[in-house]
Amino acid sequence: MAKSIGVTLSERVVAGLVVDHKLSGGLKTFPDAHDDEYALVEMPADAIIHTLCQQIVAVADGATDLMSVGVGLPGLIKNGVVEEAPNLPQLKGARFQEVLAAKLKENGLDVPVNLINDADGFAAGIAAAHGRLDSILRVWTLGVGIGYGRYPFMPGVWEGGHMVVSLDDKENYCGCGGRGHMEGIMGHRAMRLRFLDMEPEEVFEAAAKGDARCLEFKRLWHKALAAGTASSIHLDGPGKFFLAGFNVRFVDLSMLKDYVQKMVKMSPLQSYSLEVVQDDAETRVVGAAVSAEQAAGGSGSHRKASA
Repeated sequence: MAKSIGVTLSERVVAGLVVDHKLSGGLKTFPDAHDDEYALVEMPADAIIHTLCQQIVAVADGATDLMSVGVGLPGLIKNGVVEEAPNLPQLKGARFQEVLAAKLKENGLDVPVNLINDADGFAAGIAAAHGRLDSILRVWTLGVGIGYGRYPFMPGVWEGGHMVVSLDDKENYCGCGGRGHMEGIMGHRAMRLRFLDMEPEEVFEAAAKGDARCLEFKRLWHKALAAGTASSIHLDGPGKFFLAGFNVRFVDLSMLKDYVQKMVKMSPLQSYSLEVVQDDAETRVVGAAVSAEQAAGGSGSHRKASA
């Protein structure tokens, strides 16, 4: 019976015990108040790691038969070090995996810790939920930025949200400063910068009513997602793509499928599919735990472990 702890770190810390790839018991969350969304942003790196340690110890509840601990966070991860974390910049350069493992050991938990990109963890969680742990699948998370997750492990950087999908010099809304990026078109932050007079929700509502400017952007938004998907297919082969995140509400699947079909013409690559799924903390926690179990079992570190 595989027993691990999964943790996801974004606006808040969410942790849970995972037994045989399923959540056992409830989730522990910090901070508890949903309106305190900036609590972690204002914390120094060592305080965040200390908070994670407290949550993990609380979830373990004295258990001594844990196989591993998996932590998913947004950013570029290499060998357990956070190389880049735009949403939690204080973590940049932190030897997160090593320090957390040491703190857990001080608290009586001597278990391997595996640090992964949160989108990768989410992909593993979807694979577990859908009984597809023996299949390749990919996920786009559409939120403040654009996340790209792949299951199973494959070495590489895989910052899919920063894939170049436009050669227009005016496309410079990506938070990293790069031009033509998928995130610079589709990310929530980028859309707000582009339409200073409208919220993203209003843009898509206006597009539905026939507003020319907004309708043109809706098409661009879907073309960007199609281009990212088509590029992934051409590099990594066809398969199942899942779409999630709070801005998945803007996805017009018919429009998206039409654009992807126009971009992917080689018949061996056309056995792909697109599906919208719910993004929830439980799936992410389970995915982080599953990834950690696989790493501890000798399948290697999760992708984004090497550049």
